[in-house]
Amino acid sequence: MVPATTSLPAASLATRVAEQARRALCQEVHTWPKPGLVSHVDTGSHSDMDAATFNRSAAAIAPFLAELVEAGIRNEDMPALRKIGLRAEVAMLCATGGVNTHRGAIFGMGLLCAAAGLRAAGHVAAGLSLGDSVVLRWGHDILGGPRLSSSHGEVVGRRYGAGGARREAAMGFPTVYDIAMPAWVAASILAQGDDEAARVQVCFVLIAALEDTNLLHRGGSEGLRFAREQAASFLDRGGIGQDDWRARAEEIHHAFVDRNLSPGGAADLLAMTLFAADLDGAGLCD
Repeated sequence: MVPATTSLPAASLATRVAEQARRALCQEVHTWPKPGLVSHVDTGSHSDMDAATFNRSAAAIAPFLAELVEAGIRNEDMPALRKIGLRAEVAMLCATGGVNTHRGAIFGMGLLCAAAGLRAAGHVAAGLSLGDSVVLRWGHDILGGPRLSSSHGEVVGRRYGAGGARREAAMGFPTVYDIAMPAWVAASILAQGDDEAARVQVCFVLIAALEDTNLLHRGGSEGLRFAREQAASFLDRGGIGQDDWRARAEEIHHAFVDRNLSPGGAADLLAMTLFAADLDGAGLCD
């Protein structure tokens, strides 16, 4: 865990935080069964990427996540963060042969990394969460920044009125802090040392709660409804507390694949939850 204030040199701190972010991204992909999502077991609803693609992508963007930590230490503004993020996207696409594996994570995880630098340098109160630090320093500029009109998030946002990643970030990632992190604490206890099971539980919690623009893009409002209902049903039956929870989760996973559904927003937020839990003091990540 990186303390809220630290005497580590900026480069050392940035490397350490970026490695924690890379690890969280890899923990997400090495979680199964996650409905419709790529994992170390299969490719879910995707034909153009696998776990190795995600691992290469995470390694490629890690240096830019470190740059974002350093930008936070320098108290840089949102345009400076965006420039780093755009270079991270180029590196991601080069590493994956043009496949978008982590664009959403570069945005969300990148802001959390910048907030870690901001807090470590004392630009915000030591006890402030990373999410609240994002709001305090960059919240207004997140909503007011340039938009990629052809992105899936922007397209479904116009069509369905969904807020997407931009609104989530501008509000300090309430899905992470108010929903996923309490679920992570509870799931870690329920899982009795099985960290993968705990991650599966949090993934289902996120799918049930989130208005995921990736699901809207692939399945429309009906696809989103189906996904949320299936996730809620799994949780209502006890989640990973069920004796046959893996079989039930795998059944739901295949149902998502049959419908070409992939809750990519939930995947990004799962990784961000693991990262935030580590840096904000839950202390439950390995």
